[in-house]
Amino acid sequence: MAAAAGATTAATTAAANGGKQKEVKGLILGRYEIGKLLGHGTFAKVYHARNVKTGENVAIKVIDKEKILKVGLIAHIKREISILRRVRHPNIVQLFEVMATKAKIFFVMEYVRGGELFSKVAKGRLKEEAARKYFQQLISAVSFCHARGVYHRDLKPENILLDEDGNLKVSDFGLSAISDQIKQDGLFHTFCGTPAYVAPEVLARKGYDAAKVDIWSCGVILFVLMAGYLPFHDQNVMAMYKKIYKGEFRCPGWFSPELVRLLTRMLETNPETRITIPEIMNNKWFKKGFKHVKFYIEDDKLCSVKDDLNGDDDVDCLSDQSLSESEAELETRRKIISLPRPASLNAFDIISFSRGFDLSGLFEEGADGGARFVSGAPVSNIISKLEEIAKIVSFTVRKKDCRVNLEGTRDGVKGPLTIAAEIFELTPSLRVVEVKKKGGDKLEYEEFCDRELKPGLQSLMIGSVPNSPNSSYLPSDTE
Repeated sequence: MAAAAGATTAATTAAANGGKQKEVKGLILGRYEIGKLLGHGTFAKVYHARNVKTGENVAIKVIDKEKILKVGLIAHIKREISILRRVRHPNIVQLFEVMATKAKIFFVMEYVRGGELFSKVAKGRLKEEAARKYFQQLISAVSFCHARGVYHRDLKPENILLDEDGNLKVSDFGLSAISDQIKQDGLFHTFCGTPAYVAPEVLARKGYDAAKVDIWSCGVILFVLMAGYLPFHDQNVMAMYKKIYKGEFRCPGWFSPELVRLLTRMLETNPETRITIPEIMNNKWFKKGFKHVKFYIEDDKLCSVKDDLNGDDDVDCLSDQSLSESEAELETRRKIISLPRPASLNAFDIISFSRGFDLSGLFEEGADGGARFVSGAPVSNIISKLEEIAKIVSFTVRKKDCRVNLEGTRDGVKGPLTIAAEIFELTPSLRVVEVKKKGGDKLEYEEFCDRELKPGLQSLMIGSVPNSPNSSYLPSDTE
């Protein structure tokens, strides 16, 4: 179940209709089998669907092109796509792909089975441990968004879903904003959000810091999780607004003093003195049992990093520094023995890889921003060199067959820099190494290639300086 702009979530619609939604059958572009209607809004409907090739369950938001063209929402839809691609995180509903026909736009999204957090709270307040866990996941997701210049602006329990494992997933980025929209005064000016969760500076309509607005909404959500009711509530909307303006709320007796202090800082009416995300994450109440979310992206899918080191994948991620000298040698030998043979290139691959059949040993920029070079070195040497470069710049290395992912640890505007290198067999003695940016900022990628990757791999390239450490692997003149 994936919430979307203008579309209610599955849980809400199912409850309203008693589970008797109209069944819609058929295939979308021959790839997804459409199932029952999950939710609908003015411009979109959300369906459960199944990928006919993989069997994977997804949620598909179907948007009527004619309707959004009439009201001028094309730019809005494009921005939502851009935002969802920028904020791929385990606690955010994922956008897998976008498809379109002449009449419809299809958002293929993660299917979240557990329903809305709102449904859980509607049954009564949560225990402190459960509330803290959800709040930690919420702040992790919001922090991730803010680091990428994305601000949700409509955080509330109805826009937070739970998966089958009880993990939180932030959804509905339809009202989100990006830092590019900030006015000359450095503030946002669009009035948006749900009244009970909106910050006082938004109600004032004088411009606001969207990051501080999200923090206020998170504070209201935390209060609701722990109390079972809203901190600012009145049947009269104007009376409720006055309470929000003044920051008038009372914590129930079961709130611990640490929690009260945290909420007081989050629901501070002055955004200048309101607590920040780093301060929240350093708060004593917040930190209890908190674990940073570790993940990486492979083949455009999120992959979790387990804390235990029992699996082979975890062992491959270890640096040689964590092993003794003899163990390191054994580990290196094990990896070389088990290393599969790289995929062979056919004539069509070679034509597509080269410019006028110029297979020189220089990096060659492709149209997709990738780069390629030819090497006579064994696969194990190429991978070792990539690991060596990664170690110098403190990048994480992930290996699968003849593919190597280099992942930066520093968060840029578009997330950590992630680079994929894949090795192909050109001839029995020649390999083509293709390097591509998988994530992060383009300029940062280009800088890394110029400063680290190209110089580091120079000795393995065909046409490198003679008598280099790898010169014995260079092909003969006839090759």
